Amino acid sequence: MNPGFDFEAAVGAPFRMQPGLRKLAPTTAQLTALNPAAPAFSEKLAVLTRHAGDALVCAPDFDPLPALQALAHEAARDQGTGLSADADGVSSHELGCRVHWDGELAAVGRPSALHREAAACLAALPASQRLPGLLSLALHEDLAIVDGVRATLPWMAVCLPSHWAPSEKVGRSFAAVHGPVADNATLIAASQHLTRLVCQSQRWERFVWNLTTHPSHDQHPARHARQPWPDDPQAVAATAYWRTEHQTFIPLPALQQAVFTIHVNVQTMAQAIATPRQAAALHAALSTMSDAVLAYRGLGPARDALLAWLAARAST
Repeated sequence: MNPGFDFEAAVGAPFRMQPGLRKLAPTTAQLTALNPAAPAFSEKLAVLTRHAGDALVCAPDFDPLPALQALAHEAARDQGTGLSADADGVSSHELGCRVHWDGELAAVGRPSALHREAAACLAALPASQRLPGLLSLALHEDLAIVDGVRATLPWMAVCLPSHWAPSEKVGRSFAAVHGPVADNATLIAASQHLTRLVCQSQRWERFVWNLTTHPSHDQHPARHARQPWPDDPQAVAATAYWRTEHQTFIPLPALQQAVFTIHVNVQTMAQAIATPRQAAALHAALSTMSDAVLAYRGLGPARDALLAWLAARAST
């Protein structure tokens, strides 16, 4: 299970599409070092090597550097991220790379195979994308900047999206970004209030989950088409993956901005739903989803088979 994902807070019934923000204590760590041995690292590296233009996107005339500098210094204060930052730039000792604020790339420490691989990836990026690239490889979280004045998302470093394309969302209003979401009335109505709220001093978190046939973290629609559910109900549970996102907001009140973090985790459903209590809660949530939400999440064809598996797990 995603270490930051609170199952009991996230999975409830009746299911509703809503902001679901919860306050975070000021000292809560919101950034996580990305283990180079983890599947998410290899997926991020592949995206940044082959599809960086799809992942690192910025609205015209927006300067993300002040927010990224603040983010880098915040990450450096948490020694668990393996990052250090100073007046000139940010370094990842795990990756053996340093990026100056102007995008100049330098080596850190004795080179290894991992260092060379990361350096080659970053060196191939335009100078303006090397800092986002380093942060993407060093941190498990995908990142976006919230503009509290315009209620937009003017910058993103998203390598592991959930069936959406960052290039289609960047620069758009919070309401427009959530336009395709099913049963989105509550989200849309609260959009301007939410964008202002998360850019103030209080820190917030929220949780998102889904069941999918896709085993990877990267689910960009142009790279990974949705895989249909099996026709055999008995095979549905065996192909189901539990995908979660622990989302947080790091406020930057002086800039009237916030950094939006997205920590993606994927497990098989059988691994993730480990107790009868979890199975019962998920059964209740899934059984109360509207047809529109089921269609939006791609769960309609599998709903009955998933409910049958969850009911059996809940009774054990």
